[in-house]
Amino acid sequence: MIRINGEIINEESIELMEYLNNNGYCISRIAVECNEKIVPKSEYESFVLHSGDVVEIVSFVGGG
Repeated sequence: MIRINGEIINEESIELMEYLNNNGYCISRIAVECNEKIVPKSEYESFVLHSGDVVEIVSFVGGG
């Protein structure tokens, strides 16, 4: 199980980019942290989430 933004995902492993695309995230407007370490955008396509990982996805919102 993988915990993403406090929600448990019943997967043993999943590619980060696959998860982001399947859940409608706009890559240019997010930051991803896995196990308290920032995942560089350049690694999104090759980064694999594994059971036990804790992931936070933060969306940037503009405003003024």
